[in-house]
Amino acid sequence: MHRKTTKSILSVILLAILIISACSTAAPAPIPTNTPAPSATITPTATKTPIPTSTPRPTITPNLAATQHMDELQAEAQSYFDQGYLETADGRFEEYDDFEEEWAQLGWYQWWTLKQTAKDFYMSAHFKWSSAYRNADLSGCGFAFAIQDDDDHYAVFLDRSKVYFVEASQYYRPFKPTRGTGVVDFDNPFDHPVETDFTLIVKGDYAYVLVDGDVVGEYTLSQSKAMRGNLGLTLLSGTNKDYGTRCTMTNLRIWTPWGG
Repeated sequence: MHRKTTKSILSVILLAILIISACSTAAPAPIPTNTPAPSATITPTATKTPIPTSTPRPTITPNLAATQHMDELQAEAQSYFDQGYLETADGRFEEYDDFEEEWAQLGWYQWWTLKQTAKDFYMSAHFKWSSAYRNADLSGCGFAFAIQDDDDHYAVFLDRSKVYFVEASQYYRPFKPTRGTGVVDFDNPFDHPVETDFTLIVKGDYAYVLVDGDVVGEYTLSQSKAMRGNLGLTLLSGTNKDYGTRCTMTNLRIWTPWGG
């Protein structure tokens, strides 16, 4: 009797274990939940924006002041031709609205492409720039030229102590003048804004940089590089602090030869 009872209890226990085991085996595996992958974050990048716009000159109503202004510009082109900086004095001028930008990224520069393409040319403007940091690195306003579709280009900047000329292609290469020093001497733009007239002349494989009407450097350009390209305005920042470098260009104009 005792053994029968014991066997019966054991049978019940064994049966219960078998049922539980069977249920456990038959239970479907959990289906994993598909978690959507995180979307890519778009990082803002600097843009090359044609901010300055050309200013049309009056053509219908005679204007004595406008005529005198054009005569002065033509006399400027003639003087550059007489000094051997241009192949011809015959050409056309394009004048642009004032330009003002700031840039705060140490060791980097930004450029804004103009709707102007040229090979031989000169471009000139009155520069005014300031810095948010007294001990800023090289910084200042400048021009870009021979800008290609792949962003190959030349750029030239006016720093407080020198002209900084670079070739940007597969490699970034600053280079010194062939003639002249390229040296200037301005006050620290942190103390107060620096102002001067700046002119870049390109003729064939040579570039000339004038500061306040004086040539400070002649530069030899690469003979294998495409020289016809877009023109632009540049800004080199020497600090990450606050606004970085602030640049204003007024009296901005470009001369190109007829048919060039």
